[in-house]
Amino acid sequence: MLSQRLTLGTLLIALMAGLAWVDEWLEGRPAPGAALQALLGAETLPPGSAIFFILVIVSAMAAAELAAILRANNITASTWVTCVSALFGLCAAVAAPSTRHAELIAPLLATAVVLVLLLSVVYYTRRRTVDGVVAATGGALLAFVYIGILISFLLMIRQHHSAWVVLGVLLLTKSCDIGAYFTGRAIGRRKLIVWLSPGKTWEGFFGGIALAMLLGAVAAWLTQWTETTLALWQGALAGAVFAVLGQAGDLIASLLKRDAGIKDSSRALPGFGGVLDVLDSPLLVAPAAYWLLLAFMRG
Repeated sequence: MLSQRLTLGTLLIALMAGLAWVDEWLEGRPAPGAALQALLGAETLPPGSAIFFILVIVSAMAAAELAAILRANNITASTWVTCVSALFGLCAAVAAPSTRHAELIAPLLATAVVLVLLLSVVYYTRRRTVDGVVAATGGALLAFVYIGILISFLLMIRQHHSAWVVLGVLLLTKSCDIGAYFTGRAIGRRKLIVWLSPGKTWEGFFGGIALAMLLGAVAAWLTQWTETTLALWQGALAGAVFAVLGQAGDLIASLLKRDAGIKDSSRALPGFGGVLDVLDSPLLVAPAAYWLLLAFMRG
C-alpha cells in the first residue's frame, strides 16, 4: 500500500506540475476557432484553460463515484444525472464571475440550481413513481455543491493568480495528509474520532498541521518569484488553515462512505482508492484558499 502511494503520488505531483506549466503556456494564446472565441468573448485563451479541461474530467469521475456511494446507501442515483449536476455546478460557478453584468451573477447561479432540481425530479419520476425521488434529487443537489461548486474555487484562484499558486494550494493540502499519516504511524496513540475514522489520531492531526505550516512558510518564500508574494507568516497560516480544513474534508468523505458501508469510493487509483478519496481534502480547502489569498492580497 505504501509503495503504491509513493509511486502514484509522485506521478500525480509530476502531472499536476506539468498541467500548471501547460496552463501558463496557453494563457493569452489565440483561441482556436470562431465558435470558441465567441463563447469566450475574446480572441485569446483565458487563464485556467487547461485546468478547466482537467477539472471537467475529474469532476465527472468524482461524481460517478459519488453516485455509486449513494446507490450503496440505497439511494437510486443515476450516474449521468449526478455527473451533469456536478458539471452544472462547476460551469455555473466559473461563468458567473465572468459575466459583464454584476446583477446577473446571483440569478445565474440560482438558475443552475433550479435546472438541476428540475432535471432530477423529471428524470426520477419518469416511471411514474415517487419512491426514492426526494433522496435521489437530494443526491443530485449534493453533487452540484459538494463537487461542482467546491472544485470551481480552484479555477477561481487561477483567474487571479498563477497556475503555480493553484499547485501550491494542492500540494500544501496533501502535505498535511503525509504529515498526519507518518506521525500517526510513528507516535499515534489517542484516537481522533473513533466512530467515524478509527485510523486517525490526535498526534497525526497535529503532525499534519505542523508539516503543512512548515511547507507553507517555504512556499511563501518561493512566491517572491511570482506575482503573488506572501510573507512567511502568511504561508504558515495558510498551511495551518489548509491542514485543518483538509482533514475536515477527509472526515466528511469518510462520513459519506461509512454511511454507505464502503471503505473507498472506488479502486481507480491504487493505494489511494478513488478520485473522490484524493479530492476530499482539496474540495473543502479550495474556498478557504480563495478567500485567504484575497485577504492577503488586499492586506
